[in-house]
Amino acid sequence: MNWDTIQGNWKQLTGSIQSKWGELTDDEVQEAKGDREVLVGKIQERYGVARDEAERQVDEWADSAKAMF
Repeated sequence: MNWDTIQGNWKQLTGSIQSKWGELTDDEVQEAKGDREVLVGKIQERYGVARDEAERQVDEWADSAKAMF
């Protein structure tokens, strides 16, 4: 999914994000505001994964989010 679309629909996607990454707080999800790099960083911090793994997870999630729109 195009990140412009994700940013434009961030509020609608927060439930999906928190479902996928349940350890992220509401505040952390809101701080990302649709910014892919911020979201990757939050996942990396919270889950202790390498950046490339966090990026892979975000890309996988974004592909699955296409079904929502």
